[in-house]
Amino acid sequence: MCGIVGILGQHEVAPTLVEALKRLEYRGYDSAGIATIDAGKLDRRRAVGKLVNLSDLLVHEPLAGKSGIGHTRWATHGAPSVTNAHPHQAGPVAVVHNGIIENFRELRAELSKDGVEFVTETDTETVVLLTQKYMAEGLGPVDAATKTIARLHGAFALAFLFDGEDDLMIGARKGAPLAVGYGDNEMYLGSDAIALSPMTDRVTYLEEGDRAVLTRTSVKIYDANDAPVDRVVKKISLDTTRIDKAGHKHFMAKEIAEQPAVIGEALSRYLTADGEIMLPDPGLDFTKIDRITMVACGTAFYACLTAKYWFEQIARMPVEVDVASEFRYREPPISDRTMALFVSQSGETADTLAALRYCAGKADLITSVVNVTESSIARESNLALPIHAGVEVGVASTKAFTCQLTVLFLMVLKAAVDRGAITKEELADYVSGLRSMPSLINTALEQNAALRDEAYKLSSARDVLFLGRGAMFPLALEGALKLKEISYIHAEAYASGELKHGPIALIDENVPVVVMAPNDTLFDKTVSNMQEVMARKGKVILISDRAGLDEAAEGTWGQIEMPPVADALAPILYAIPAQLLAYHTAIAKGTDVDQPRNLAKSVTVE
Repeated sequence: MCGIVGILGQHEVAPTLVEALKRLEYRGYDSAGIATIDAGKLDRRRAVGKLVNLSDLLVHEPLAGKSGIGHTRWATHGAPSVTNAHPHQAGPVAVVHNGIIENFRELRAELSKDGVEFVTETDTETVVLLTQKYMAEGLGPVDAATKTIARLHGAFALAFLFDGEDDLMIGARKGAPLAVGYGDNEMYLGSDAIALSPMTDRVTYLEEGDRAVLTRTSVKIYDANDAPVDRVVKKISLDTTRIDKAGHKHFMAKEIAEQPAVIGEALSRYLTADGEIMLPDPGLDFTKIDRITMVACGTAFYACLTAKYWFEQIARMPVEVDVASEFRYREPPISDRTMALFVSQSGETADTLAALRYCAGKADLITSVVNVTESSIARESNLALPIHAGVEVGVASTKAFTCQLTVLFLMVLKAAVDRGAITKEELADYVSGLRSMPSLINTALEQNAALRDEAYKLSSARDVLFLGRGAMFPLALEGALKLKEISYIHAEAYASGELKHGPIALIDENVPVVVMAPNDTLFDKTVSNMQEVMARKGKVILISDRAGLDEAAEGTWGQIEMPPVADALAPILYAIPAQLLAYHTAIAKGTDVDQPRNLAKSVTVE
């Protein structure tokens, strides 16, 4: 979601703020701005669109000052505009904000009664106006900000800057991430370590309800009860925060190509040389668990749907899967001996975090599968399993998805072993299949040119359908999601057997249908459904292995060959053509692959 950077520096901060904001572009945004203090005077610049527009503005209207805050905004309250862009300023205070102030209407009504006028459509404006009001009543900056923060309900990360106070910055965190960075007589605030890494490798992650008062030489942190607290200063690896395209045209292309390496890395962290599964402390004992509730959003939700097939078929464990944004509103009962499992790339997904907090104290065990080990979801879990995908910049998740699947499959094997559901020989076969996955993905990546050709054909379609059976059904859902989110083509996915129960009415010569069908035990049934499509002049692109293509490719519109793979592991491999098909379709249509419209990488609001 939105990105925040704050600097109390020794040099001019405007260029550094813009560079730091560039490192947060991957989150998605539609406007940007900075505010600085020069000779005690607070001033700001804001622009709609890409950061280059802000940079151009600063060339013509520069901002001096060695203290400043910056922001990239993804619109929630109020359309993208200069007026609604951050930082917001009211008199002596400027604020940048990530999240949503849920009681902003109540606060707005209160301020309106006092004759305060509003100039934006945003919830954030209530924060600066309330702080301005308290300062006008005689409170100093720290006390005014503290009193304001106490009035706010919702999820937020905030950074305050004050007129006449070039050695003061205040940060607050509730439900949205915020980190403090330490320099040499400099201090920083940032939405994540990626923004701060060019400036420092020492950070403190604020905890829920924390408020931080920064000067260039100190930071005082107060918890949700306003008590002074010490938070751990951690040294971050700069390698894990490096962002570059490594010669690729887009981050998404780079991250697709990285999948053999990152999956290999994940396997090396979880498998011994003898093929035994190693989980981080305190580990998991699946003999103490009777059922699993899995919760996630978007692509991570499809990873959970895939894992449901695995847990039930291989480990013989009952699993239910919920989309996080609906889970807690059902108020589901959590039975004894239940593990609640949460999957999130960022570890900050607001709906998933809210679902985790609903389960806390109800489920016997809270476990998470995350890419960011210092995230809120990881810290609030009994056990956090990192996926070791490295920084993922492209909004459309690729390597994080396949690493999530890999780690979830390893969990399934651990559950199957603990519960005696598989033999040692079967375990060895599964592990051997996992270890072959990087090589198989490299082979799948060799189909790049063929997928580009099929994507060019898809790019003129208005609607596209995806079909799959068994564990390939969630992969069909993922393929449709990828296509719609970066190419803006309407795409839907169905379980192949459901086609005749309504969706077949959509089929005609103008609707391409992508069929994901490895030559597995369900292949014949999938092909039967595919024939129903072709009988109605549907244009089928069949993705299968050589045996499947030899058997069923006749009459199809296009064919993509995948290497043979063990049935259970096919979803990991078949994610590759789904990703490349979407990528090349977006290229053919000329859309913004890495930062598609209206989307954000990390969704930190409900």
